[in-house]
Amino acid sequence: MRLAVLKERRADEARVAATPETARKLIALGCTVTVESGAGLSAGFPDTAYAEAGAEIAADAASALAGAGIVLKVRAPLAAGDGTLDELALIPRGALLIGTMGADKDAAGRYAAAGVDAAAMEMLPRITRAQSMDVLSSQANLAGYRAVIEAAGAFDRGFPMLMTAAGTIPAANVLVMGAGVAGLQAIATARRLGGRVSATDVRPAAKEEIKSLGASFVGYEDEESRAAQTAGGYAKAMSAEFLARQAEVVAGAIPKMDIVVCTALVQGRKAPILVTEAMVASMKPGSVIVDIASDAGGNCALTQPGEKLVTGQGVTILGYRNWPARIPAAASSLYARNLLTFLTTFWDKDTSRPVLPAEDDLVRGVMLTRGGQVVHPNFAAG
Repeated sequence: MRLAVLKERRADEARVAATPETARKLIALGCTVTVESGAGLSAGFPDTAYAEAGAEIAADAASALAGAGIVLKVRAPLAAGDGTLDELALIPRGALLIGTMGADKDAAGRYAAAGVDAAAMEMLPRITRAQSMDVLSSQANLAGYRAVIEAAGAFDRGFPMLMTAAGTIPAANVLVMGAGVAGLQAIATARRLGGRVSATDVRPAAKEEIKSLGASFVGYEDEESRAAQTAGGYAKAMSAEFLARQAEVVAGAIPKMDIVVCTALVQGRKAPILVTEAMVASMKPGSVIVDIASDAGGNCALTQPGEKLVTGQGVTILGYRNWPARIPAAASSLYARNLLTFLTTFWDKDTSRPVLPAEDDLVRGVMLTRGGQVVHPNFAAG
């Protein structure tokens, strides 16, 4: 079974879908692994490291994909009209494509038309069995860490309390908005750096999780908030009345904060606005807002996705896209292991290929297309 690893071509993407470590393990399964030249360079993995692991190095995408039965990607393959190489057209019909596929009805239709069996790892059910393959969690964890590190770099005072002969610098006051995987890592990282940390989330379990990490809970609670979590662990969209009450509580806390880290997402929807323009105006000059929900529009009303903004009041807003790619070596290592675990879970040793039973919960969750047909229940016709 020939397995191809492509170089990511989007401007904001520095990750790679396989590392030399996982390439070696894929080869041990019986795969012939071909890596497009330069695929891992931006994540710190040169071609020589893959070659030493036993992988072949292909000069370009077409050479890497020739005869491939499995294709590993970080992001969805570029298609005609994207202004660059049409990766999708180069993938052999019948190949299994695994990555974060930008799953929606249009994308599923494109993969079906191309005859590609597309597995969208972002659609993986959030169940215990799937934890070691959960790309959203592994990448969000690192995004939360990186958000705090970049906040510390942009902040014009010290993060921990610094007691010096010349005087004392107080610890930074940090508010983390959203206590999912990214938010909890942000809380832990800010605490390790010595900040005074508070956090808020609408989900009922979040309060105890926040407190367990040594942070203070900020938020409005009522009956709606007690039912604010989906079966998959995501936050539900909340009513306008609840959001108004929550905003009042947050508005009272934000002027006291030096750093605000925004991580709140609602699955499949635009990120909710949690930090209004008025809240930003209430913050002290030199304060920092880090918005890792920027790819979904952002939690801050002034976030400019992909940009760093300094307001007229001197508040810095970091709205960079693709936060996991800002720590590419670690993010690639975890992502590559997620994909390796998925493949090995369904690997048939006798035939040296993956066998994906349609009735399996994980397979049903991730498979968008099979045999030229859209099969995912969210996107299939009828």
